[in-house]
Amino acid sequence: MDKKKVAFYTLGCKLNFSETSTIARDFVEEGFERVEFSENADMYVINTCSVTENADKRFKSIVKQAQKINPNAFVAAIGCYAQLKPEELAAVDGVDLVLGATEKFKITDYINDLTKNDYGEVHSCEIQEADFYVGSYAIGDRTRAFLKVQDGCDYKCTYCTIPLARGISRSDTLQNVLNNAAEISQKGIKEIVLTGVNIGDYGKGEFGNKKHEHTFLDLVKALDKVDGIHRLRISSIEPNLLKNETIDFVAQSNSFVPHFHIPLQSGSDIVLKAMRRRYLTELYIDRVKKIKEVMPHACIGVDVIVGFPGETDELFLETYHFLNELDISYLHVFTYSERDNTVAADMEGVVPQKVRNKRSKMLRGLSVKKRRAFYESQLGSRRTVLYEGENKEGYIHGFTENYVKVKAPWDPGLVNTLQEIELTEIAEDGLVRFKVVEKAVVN
Repeated sequence: MDKKKVAFYTLGCKLNFSETSTIARDFVEEGFERVEFSENADMYVINTCSVTENADKRFKSIVKQAQKINPNAFVAAIGCYAQLKPEELAAVDGVDLVLGATEKFKITDYINDLTKNDYGEVHSCEIQEADFYVGSYAIGDRTRAFLKVQDGCDYKCTYCTIPLARGISRSDTLQNVLNNAAEISQKGIKEIVLTGVNIGDYGKGEFGNKKHEHTFLDLVKALDKVDGIHRLRISSIEPNLLKNETIDFVAQSNSFVPHFHIPLQSGSDIVLKAMRRRYLTELYIDRVKKIKEVMPHACIGVDVIVGFPGETDELFLETYHFLNELDISYLHVFTYSERDNTVAADMEGVVPQKVRNKRSKMLRGLSVKKRRAFYESQLGSRRTVLYEGENKEGYIHGFTENYVKVKAPWDPGLVNTLQEIELTEIAEDGLVRFKVVEKAVVN
């Protein structure tokens, strides 16, 4: 008998990718064959995101895409948007099943013979019930894996729906994280990216309660001893949870790379207070200074939101100048969009969409300048590149440990290998060219 085929589409963050991967492995264990989303499948699973308005809108077009390939396919929606607005998703033409935050990990229990429904069937818990932890990891392009170590968030930022979509902060047990890391290393993966909703909060909820047996620093120290992992990368960590001890440990670690991604959201203390962030700009400056003090070559990425209610031109310029003067490497710019059931949605001082877009463009331009300046500062230095697996117009790309993106003529023999290089010049497309220093490639 032919195996049923299932395909997956993931919207949003690295955490979603790690969970999709785990859910996909469950399907394979149940006897399904996993295929690409562009292929004919009996079932399509869409892992949704609700961080931005754009992710919401994309859902309908992805459902249409699936229906175009196979109009009779069973379509399931899972993830954050499915938890926040299950009825809305269930009403989308072609959707058969909608599963919330806890149900998504038991998806194979909810499917029978894959017969299409007249109306999407909803199974969604009250978010207070999302209090247990499911570990997961994703292997992306064969060179790196996203390892989930934490889920949920106890913070109450006024713009954010994540606590409503994912529940309270909770963590994987340290032993389970180490087991997953060892499993990944045995697959020949060279780099692990730690992921979660608020990973600096690691340890909380490790035993189903708020007791902390381990901290984020304990996790980092234990992972550094896992055999076979050449690189460990911290994906995104709140500035108030990134402690000096962690920065010092990364600086002398065997495996952790000198790359931090630290959400800022605004360079104005007035806006930070309105957002209910747990730090002010002074602490953020301290974090950046500390990193650069012990790792001058470290790459620092920053999340920032423009157009938050009450962000006047003066307050936006405060953010712009703050970022311009800060020794950082690149920005991820988000244009604020109103989310239902958040405090910010009812705030006064709404910023017109045109103004939000203009501010976003200004900060994206600043990001290009910052990245260029960081790349220029690295020219002449020796680094190690991890090559990726895709042939992009005759070139192979890779990243150095401190996140400089490099390119070289395509050579399939280099895929998923590490090589010592010297960075020589910036190409027209903004990527960095290099010369090989060490011929011996680490396979």
